[in-house]
Amino acid sequence: MSRPVAASRTAVMVCQGRAAADGVIAPGRFADPTAMTLLRPDEREAVGWVRDGAVPGTWRQRIDYETVRAAAATMVPRTVAIDDAVRAHPCPQLVILGAGLDGRAWRMPELAGVAVFEVDQPATQRDKRDRAAGLDGTPPTFVPVDFGRDRLPEALAAHGHRAEVPTTWIWEGVVPYLTRAEVAATMAGLVAGSAPGSCLIVNYQSPAAVATGGRVLARLLTASTGRRSVWATEPWRSTWTPAAMAALLARHGYRVTRDESLLDVGRRLALPVGRASSLRHGRVLVADRA
Repeated sequence: MSRPVAASRTAVMVCQGRAAADGVIAPGRFADPTAMTLLRPDEREAVGWVRDGAVPGTWRQRIDYETVRAAAATMVPRTVAIDDAVRAHPCPQLVILGAGLDGRAWRMPELAGVAVFEVDQPATQRDKRDRAAGLDGTPPTFVPVDFGRDRLPEALAAHGHRAEVPTTWIWEGVVPYLTRAEVAATMAGLVAGSAPGSCLIVNYQSPAAVATGGRVLARLLTASTGRRSVWATEPWRSTWTPAAMAALLARHGYRVTRDESLLDVGRRLALPVGRASSLRHGRVLVADRA
């Protein structure tokens, strides 16, 4: 599989969304004090505009503002759903696939005493380690993996992951960027390290013409500012119906116990839902390994 060698730009956008929402959206249910620290100074500017509700004047700044605001609206229900699942399914090990600028190893007290592994492509992980130097607490074990060349079970084992011990797996914000064959291959590697009692938390995207159209519009709007959109270098490659995803997991010994849309999560949190069509097709499922 061919992937960009540069650090992920979507990881930055996702982190900006969490930083913009921290203490502002769903206080008491959502918090991410690590997000702002993980951003570079120039990446924090648009976050500040969103947090202050200060709509900037120039077109280019307005596009950045709207991008971060949209990311915040998505990240709150997505993060809450995944964090709740981690708390409800404690395991001695936690593996975060495609971790990007995830801050859970530092911010979740429930992970004290848990062996946390972050898996990502080498360039993104080098960038992450540099950014995370300012965070207090115990860092995760970083596992650099080139998914086009390296085998996940062997890479994890080389860094101390124990396949015979139950693991909670977080697969967030990654599945849409993989082909269906790559998703299936990752599942095969994941299940090789899944002892009975393991838990899998998957964030994926269900098919939606409106989502595809929205991403095309986002690319055009970014292009209008003289810049290349993040979606041009990191496009979506697959979407899944809940039935198709459940069938894939079942073939690998995982049984889905919960699968809900981000819209449903947002409504449960009593969030103002201004992007219902987008949230409706983002999903988080939880599955157990018998």
